[in-house]
Amino acid sequence: MKTTLFRGFSPDARYLIGVSGGRDSVTLLDALVDLGYKKLIVCHLNHKLREASGADARFVRKLVAAYNAKIEGRAHVDLELGSANVAALAQKKKMSIEVAAREARYSFFARMAKRHRCHTIFLAHHADDLVETFLINLFRGTGLTGLAAMREVSTRRIDDVDLTIVRPLLSVWRDEIDSYVREHRLKFREDASNKNLLPLRNRIRRRVIPYLEKTFGRNIRQNIWRTATIAAEEENWIDNQMRVSPHHEDRLSVKGLRAMPVALQRRTILKWLRAQDVSGIGFEAIERVRSLLDPAARVAKVNLPRDQHVRRRAGKIFIE
Repeated sequence: MKTTLFRGFSPDARYLIGVSGGRDSVTLLDALVDLGYKKLIVCHLNHKLREASGADARFVRKLVAAYNAKIEGRAHVDLELGSANVAALAQKKKMSIEVAAREARYSFFARMAKRHRCHTIFLAHHADDLVETFLINLFRGTGLTGLAAMREVSTRRIDDVDLTIVRPLLSVWRDEIDSYVREHRLKFREDASNKNLLPLRNRIRRRVIPYLEKTFGRNIRQNIWRTATIAAEEENWIDNQMRVSPHHEDRLSVKGLRAMPVALQRRTILKWLRAQDVSGIGFEAIERVRSLLDPAARVAKVNLPRDQHVRRRAGKIFIE
């Protein structure tokens, strides 16, 4: 298993690491400990979606204890366990279970970052995850920003916390992780819900990608991965061309947006909406907000998902 992204992140610094107990996160934790990372804080969130969720948390606790016994005196792995009623959150916010689970996890990570004054977290997304995410966003029509949504290093603002997300395994394939698990005889928790074809990601993984491979050839995953990587690099360059920082502003200037090319208008609005914790953003929502820039527009208020609204007043655009 090859990964180069650990360089640049000193083993002597403190880092959060998301560990579900599954093979991917267990592999990442083992690799970090093996490389001599001395101040890891394992973060595990119980989503309360499965009967086995409690057993997952107990497994992670035992895993951390085993590493601390193994590396005693050289380093220490801390543990933070949390829980969230994801089903209730999904119902309250009128979102899918998958989206609610992701929001709950990142909110938990942000709390742990603030508690430990550590704003960098390692996550175990790998190359197959990148391919699946790329296809999901492609089918949803999210544009270049969505296609490059999963990057090796990115910063996300969550609940007033700027969290640096590092994904060292994005160039590592699932079968390479399986080989690492066998070679190092790692124990992990198998998530039975991965076999459920109701979640879109599982259908992409088990039905769509195998069909595409059969139709176009066995190298299609590598080609999609390469395209996603190129999109991420182009996304980084375009981000650097932005003249406003939507991450730290609760209002956008109408005059400033009008001065931008259409592509940067859309990108700025998208990043601003995400920074305001607006989820389920698609092309139509961005275009509705962009319609407020038209000097001839008589409407000064447009709708967003989850009963939110964007209004234009006194040369500013804001959410109410």
